[in-house]
Amino acid sequence: MPTTLLQSDLPGLPLRHRGKVRDVFDIPRERLPADTPAGDYLLIVATDRLSAFDVVLPDPIPGKGEMLCQVSNFWFAKTAHLMPNHLTGIDVASVLPEGVDPALYARRAVVTRRLKPVPVEAIARGYLIGSGWKDYQRTGQVSGIKLPDGLQQAQKLPEPIFTPSTKAAVGDHDENIDFDAMVKSVGAELAEKVRDATLRIYKFAAEYAAERGILLADTKFEFGTDADGRLYIMDEMLTPDSSRYWPADEYAVGTSPPSYDKQFVRDYLETLDWDKTAPGPALPAEVISRTRDKYAEALQKLAGIHID
Repeated sequence: MPTTLLQSDLPGLPLRHRGKVRDVFDIPRERLPADTPAGDYLLIVATDRLSAFDVVLPDPIPGKGEMLCQVSNFWFAKTAHLMPNHLTGIDVASVLPEGVDPALYARRAVVTRRLKPVPVEAIARGYLIGSGWKDYQRTGQVSGIKLPDGLQQAQKLPEPIFTPSTKAAVGDHDENIDFDAMVKSVGAELAEKVRDATLRIYKFAAEYAAERGILLADTKFEFGTDADGRLYIMDEMLTPDSSRYWPADEYAVGTSPPSYDKQFVRDYLETLDWDKTAPGPALPAEVISRTRDKYAEALQKLAGIHID
């Protein structure tokens, strides 16, 4: 049965970062297998917290972290030929403190290399929706990229585009930036590598999803570099939290299509008198249940993994 975890507590593992969804712990060297290569390692735990509009909501979605982790692991394996990733394959149970139930973490945690994060959210868009649609309505552009006139909401773009954004702290909002701003932030060579990898992976994943009746509207990646400057994809990958997935048979231009992701929660929140700042509002039981069902359906259709 799926587990529920709002916040992880692992005595003996130093907490490095508690994000909107993931808790990140340093792993002391003595807890790693003796044959582990030199370097620093992390335990990343996907909790059942849900964020929307960059605000962490008070109610968990039971089992969501397990589903997110399994979707990510599926895509990391599926795209390993396109881009190396941060996974190590080290068994999670082997690094947990004594007394911690490994069943709680088995399907929601991974042991990873510790990398230097690229300080930009790498976003690929294949369809005009979300903040991209709002930018287009206002300026005719998305992240400085001029688009054809007369496009409608949710319309497929002539070609996928790379639209980076800032990486905001918990409670702050990410902001779209243009490619020149990214170059100024990280340098031209790294910016080009991230852009090329983002579009390459998006196109591969979008084609795979389409064969299963799902449209990948857009997605957000995070990248990091090792001590030698080698680029890796990290954090989460092509999950319903970081992507918009639409059922192809219900897609229609000019609307906000129904989705397998947390757009269902966003749409509900848009009906409230809420200014999109913390604290977030509580979610009704029906919204929690239907959101969980959306995550489970996406996991089953994309990765063939069934969750009760």
